[in-house]
Amino acid sequence: MNDQDLGNVTSLIDVISFSKITLLVFGFIILAFAVKFVGSIGESLHRKIPSRRLLIAQIITTVSFIIYILGGGYLFYGVMQPPKELILAVSGTLAVALGLSLKDLIASVVAGVILLFDRPFQVGDRVTFDGIYGEISVIGLRAVRLVTLDDSVVTIPNSKFITDAVASGNFGALDMMIEINFHLALDSDLKKARSILYETATTSRFVFLKKPVTLVFSEVNFAERPAMQIRVKCYVIDVRFEKALQTDILTRGNDALIKANIARPSLLHGN
Repeated sequence: MNDQDLGNVTSLIDVISFSKITLLVFGFIILAFAVKFVGSIGESLHRKIPSRRLLIAQIITTVSFIIYILGGGYLFYGVMQPPKELILAVSGTLAVALGLSLKDLIASVVAGVILLFDRPFQVGDRVTFDGIYGEISVIGLRAVRLVTLDDSVVTIPNSKFITDAVASGNFGALDMMIEINFHLALDSDLKKARSILYETATTSRFVFLKKPVTLVFSEVNFAERPAMQIRVKCYVIDVRFEKALQTDILTRGNDALIKANIARPSLLHGN
């Protein structure tokens, strides 16, 4: 070992002490509590200002990233106070070692920063990724947490979103288009059915009437026979009520079609 290497080892021993390590760990614990505190403020604001729920969630995510990255870097340098010579000597070796052993973690952290600024989706968005559909609840340093509609939490590494396609249903907006399908017999009164379903959609308490309600007709095969499909396209007032809107329109629309004696394919099956 030459004099330069010996000097680097001595400097490293001077930098790494029990008191500094203890202070560093304590500092990172404080950072974690700070992030949780910011998150609790966000939850409180969600309840007080529900119309700004997604904007608040996006701000909280950005603040959390800043606390972890800037706070962690400042804390490490301020506590350890490594000399510049030691930083230059050790940085290359650490970069290679960490790159090999933690390449997946580092890739996910870098991808998390990219997601924060490129914003292919945001916290609160309803997205479909690799066949999984749900709401983005957290964009963390390492992974994204997605809550499915059956309340399962799926954790996906950030790096996956950089290379694979992801579809966002609302892209930062509270409202989102919902499609509800009805099937009628070809010889049914389509004009009357259209009027019934349009009224059903526009009178739902979950529909966002500042955006259009449209009905699209197309002939399809249903129940092993030709049928007329009516796609009711409307916007839900808040993505949290997606299933509530679908259920409301389906149940009330079905009841109204039955009362109006509108023929359905299922009623004709077996004739």
